[in-house]
Amino acid sequence: MSQVPLLNVANILTVSRLVLVPVFLIALFTEGGQSFGWRLAATVIFAVASLTDQLDGWLARKHGLVTDFGKVADPIADKALTGAALFGLSILGELPWWVTIVIAAREIGVTLLRFWVIRYGVIPASPGGKAKTLTQIIAIGFFLAPLPAFFDVVNWILMGLAVALTVVTGLDYVFRAFRLRAKGIRARRAAS
Repeated sequence: MSQVPLLNVANILTVSRLVLVPVFLIALFTEGGQSFGWRLAATVIFAVASLTDQLDGWLARKHGLVTDFGKVADPIADKALTGAALFGLSILGELPWWVTIVIAAREIGVTLLRFWVIRYGVIPASPGGKAKTLTQIIAIGFFLAPLPAFFDVVNWILMGLAVALTVVTGLDYVFRAFRLRAKGIRARRAAS
């Protein structure tokens, strides 16, 4: 079986998402985040970068382009993009800091848990985790978009759902990590 080349379309899309993060932030902060045109540009950049996340994973699986680099870089690119958007919106005063902190704390906590239990196995992504990611992207997109004020209710409903899914799936991940660790310890003791 031949080795998957590091330079492939899935990895190029992942790296392009990382490259788009500073471009997105420039568009978001230009003219204090108040310019309709720049805000629209930031929204489009965020949407395109978010779509590359779905596309790179699909291409990697469909065409056998999964690499160790992609496994590491893909979640980093995802967190960089959503983190940049959340922190940017909070800096602009459009999203309360507690929302950004709750989401960021969950993402950092789950990443640390992954490292903590890696010797016992990998916890696969759950449907709830995928729904959380999609809901976060949609909610952030609505907050970024230069929409009329009557969309504020929709923005907050979506962000409320995103925060709720973030917390629930984070707790689920904690329980699954502890179960995996306990199972791994029992298996090691039984093998000794």
